[in-house]
Amino acid sequence: MSGIKTLVCRVDIDVAQRAHPCRRNTAHRILKGERRLKVRDGRSWKHYCIACAKQILSRDIEKLQGVLARVESE
Repeated sequence: MSGIKTLVCRVDIDVAQRAHPCRRNTAHRILKGERRLKVRDGRSWKHYCIACAKQILSRDIEKLQGVLARVESE
């Protein structure tokens, strides 16, 4: 039986090999050697600065906790 085994896509924390803008906010610059969140998007990766990563992850954790609460209440 196949089906959804996870709601979490491929994500990782790595180190930037070169400087580039954050995907969420281009005013945020990710410098070479800084940690960043990388998220799989099809066959490529999107990269986010740590400040944006914290916001994205916190928001998604809250959403999943809300869904879990609804499942447990039934």
